[in-house]
Amino acid sequence: MKIALIGYGKMGKAIEAIAVEKGHTIAFKFDISNQEAFTIANLQQCDVAIEFTSPHSAVDNLKKCFEAGVPVVCGSTGWLAQWDAVTTDCESKNAALVYASNFSIGVNLFFELNSYLAKLMRHHPNYDVSLEEIHHTEKKDAPSGTAITLAEQVLAHITRKKAWVNHISDNIEELEIISERIDPAPGTHKIKYHSAIDDIEIIHTAHNRQGFASGAILAAEFIVGKKGIYSIKQVLGL
Repeated sequence: MKIALIGYGKMGKAIEAIAVEKGHTIAFKFDISNQEAFTIANLQQCDVAIEFTSPHSAVDNLKKCFEAGVPVVCGSTGWLAQWDAVTTDCESKNAALVYASNFSIGVNLFFELNSYLAKLMRHHPNYDVSLEEIHHTEKKDAPSGTAITLAEQVLAHITRKKAWVNHISDNIEELEIISERIDPAPGTHKIKYHSAIDDIEIIHTAHNRQGFASGAILAAEFIVGKKGIYSIKQVLGL
C-alpha cells in the first residue's frame, strides 16, 4: 500500500516503522510543517490515509480525505461531538472510514472484558464503580477516548449510573473518570468495583505505542477497496 500519514508525531513515527517493516510505502507525511503539501491531489496518489492528529484538526482532515476519495483510518479522539456530521459527509461522498478510540488489539480485547464484567456487576449494587486513566502530558483531550468508550460500556449495563463525569464525585448516579497526565505513560486504564468487603479491578497498561500502530496498519489493510464506515471490532473480527 501507499500510505499518507496525516500527523507525524510519536504515533505517526511508530506507524511508519511498522508500515515499512510490513512492506508498505509512506508516500506522504503531512503535519503542521508542510500544510501546503496536504492537498487532494497528493492524497489521491495514495491507497489509504492514516489520521492521528488532534481534536481541533481531525474533522477537517477527514473531510479532505472523503473529498479525495481516499479511505481513511482515524485514531484522533476528542471530536466525536461532530460524529454525525462526519459520518453523513462520508456517506454522501461514498467514502470509507475506520474510526476507533484505540487501535490496540489488547485494548479492544479489554473492551470486551469490560463490557462482560459490567454485565455481571449490574445485579450487585453494593459495588460502586469508577475509572482511572493515565497518559503522557502531550495527550490533549481528557478523559481519553478509550476511557470514554469504557465508561459508555459500563453505563450501558449499570443503569444506576446515569452519566460519566471527569472529576471526583459524591453523586452516586455519576460514574467518575479520573484523568492523570504523567510522563512517560503511553496509557493505563483501570476500572474498579469497590465494596465494603472487597474490590474487583481490571487494568490495561500499554508499554509502548507499537500495539496502537500495529492495529492502525491492520485497519488500513482492511479498508483499502471498501466503502462505508467501519469499527475496529469489524477489523479484528470481534
